[in-house]
Amino acid sequence: MRPLVVGTRKSELALTQTNWVVNRLQEVCPGLDVSLEKIVTKGDRILNVTLSKVGGKGLFVKEIEQALLDGRIDFAVHSMKDMPAVMPKGLVIGAIPVRENPHDCLISRDGSTLSDLPSGAVVGTSSLRRQAQILACRPDLTVEPVRGNLGTRISKMKNGQFDAIILAAAGLSRMDWQEKINQELSFDQMLPAVGQGALAIQCREDDRELLEALQKINHEETARAVRAERAFLQSFQGGCHLPLAGYAAVTGERVRLTGLVAQPDGKKIIKATMEGQDEWALGKQLANKLADEGAAELLATVREGLVG
Repeated sequence: MRPLVVGTRKSELALTQTNWVVNRLQEVCPGLDVSLEKIVTKGDRILNVTLSKVGGKGLFVKEIEQALLDGRIDFAVHSMKDMPAVMPKGLVIGAIPVRENPHDCLISRDGSTLSDLPSGAVVGTSSLRRQAQILACRPDLTVEPVRGNLGTRISKMKNGQFDAIILAAAGLSRMDWQEKINQELSFDQMLPAVGQGALAIQCREDDRELLEALQKINHEETARAVRAERAFLQSFQGGCHLPLAGYAAVTGERVRLTGLVAQPDGKKIIKATMEGQDEWALGKQLANKLADEGAAELLATVREGLVG
């Protein structure tokens, strides 16, 4: 196969994820030559405001997608949770490898769990989804925004800016930092972002040679679960900046999907679970159910607040 160029963000986690994918690809395509191109995205450049206030979708992928469209790179490795529901014309997700731990986790300065944190404790997160669910569990806590890579966020907590922070367990696992986790949060406490723990390998839809190779590292069970979650996301025209969550599990032919839409203050949570065989239809059916219960109006109010 021809030499390939892979595009990635330049954070330590992004490079770790990309190298993991390259190693899997070289296992199934021995002798494959792959070089890396590091690309800075809008989400990486703007670190002084929360993601929800930056605005727009694809904050961590747009520049990488443009490099794909321009032909500067052949494929890209993204965190699936960063992917907007709709991709630019001409690009596809060529493979979704096996999913890492999809849970969120809590890291605290003194080893406390979420229930142990004292009233008024400051919890750091850049996500309205996490903020809403933290405050639904513990309305007595204070949630403050924290940005930066994993190491930066952990350092800010250790330096006293926060009593605890919430992070995706998958990133800590990929960095082999599991020992830093004080509590893995259950799905009842914290439903994850759509696609959390999964990777998206994106390429041009007409690159048949590469698509054939990528299918060798695709994990169909993960792909089915993620398709259900992304169908749910797409129905709400959502992105990672909204207080929206979804997680699907596959058992045989059946897919079980739980979805959530919340007010950022956690005072209203709309949540439901459905099962089905067609993952795309399931995601849309669950979104319609939540919309009927007021989720569409809730998200419209959130969007107005972000614009304001």
